[in-house]
Amino acid sequence: MLSFNVIFLILFLFSWLRFDLVQLRLFLKYLVLVLSSETESKREDEIVGDGSNYVVFAGGGGEGRSGIPNALVISLFDSSSNSLSDQPVNKFGLDDELPYRMAVHPGGEGVICSLPKSCRWFEWEATKKDDEFTLNLKQSEKVLYELEHIGQQLAVTFSHDGSLLAVGGEDGKLRAFKWPSMEATIDIPDAHGSVKNLDFSPDGKFLVSVGSGGPGRVWDTSSSTNKASLPKENDEVFGFCKFSHDSLNNEVLYVTAMRDRGGSIVKWNTTTWKRISSKYVVRDPISAFNVSDDGRFLAIGTIQGDIFILNASNLRVQSVVKKAHLGLVTALAFSQDSRALASASLDSSARVTQIKETKNNGFNIWIILLFILLAAALYYAKTEGYLLL
Repeated sequence: MLSFNVIFLILFLFSWLRFDLVQLRLFLKYLVLVLSSETESKREDEIVGDGSNYVVFAGGGGEGRSGIPNALVISLFDSSSNSLSDQPVNKFGLDDELPYRMAVHPGGEGVICSLPKSCRWFEWEATKKDDEFTLNLKQSEKVLYELEHIGQQLAVTFSHDGSLLAVGGEDGKLRAFKWPSMEATIDIPDAHGSVKNLDFSPDGKFLVSVGSGGPGRVWDTSSSTNKASLPKENDEVFGFCKFSHDSLNNEVLYVTAMRDRGGSIVKWNTTTWKRISSKYVVRDPISAFNVSDDGRFLAIGTIQGDIFILNASNLRVQSVVKKAHLGLVTALAFSQDSRALASASLDSSARVTQIKETKNNGFNIWIILLFILLAAALYYAKTEGYLLL
């Protein structure tokens, strides 16, 4: 097995947005992998890399002769210059099959792609050229028969430990399996009108789904039952769901919600499954969403190409990148150290935005206030004759 650390994985297009496949062009979806050092004495299947950063894109023009090939493309990311390579390192063609969703296995085994009618499994492969190793993908001999001829899957995700796989279909059907045995654990034919997004709780005990029509739902992965519902308020439309933890290390669930006035972030208690808070954050529809691994930041992408980075402690906007892309933001992902945010767009572009730490000026403010109070006290003492100068 190829060993590496996954830095971040980007999800794909918001499921309720509809576009002609030819117009989609090469809509991008990618993840960044960091590989550590390698010596020549190690076997290829033990390679853990050379410290390079690889970025994997998936997309294409769909069926027909659009001129844009459907493919998985691996490029190189230079962290020092904060730039992506112009030319790919490797490319895997998919013929007429358009990759629509993608999830990486947390253990570094490979990548699963949602195609128009099925899901396919790809494995990592290290190739050596001129004494240097590069990363590649190859189609696995492992066929996911349980995911053949099941139609378009709009959500694909692994549990944090990689022992569970969940997929949600355009037809509203929700499925979950043990990995890699593919033993079915959840099979709900009408979980939603169509499934938009899925996420496992950190311990894998719960799976949250959001979709068109009805509330969000919490599923018990051991009993395959509906544990709780996440009701909507005031004609909300849920779009994305993501587990995380707060500053006190308490587990929380974030759900994006759209209303006429714009997009909000709804925060849920994962014990009572009650709302903790709801914060309006952006006027434009939310087309991409993610949370940093350390739980400190949330990121939002909009249909106007803007990117918002929020502080998770108070859900306030920390920074905004206006027109980060010319088109709709399709995907967002944080680096493992939360210092960078990658984004992809419908305009066929991708970029990495550095996240600057906000300085805590609270201590300085208290010093200023102390001096003001001291000056006021001295002035009062002087005017009242208590202080002799």
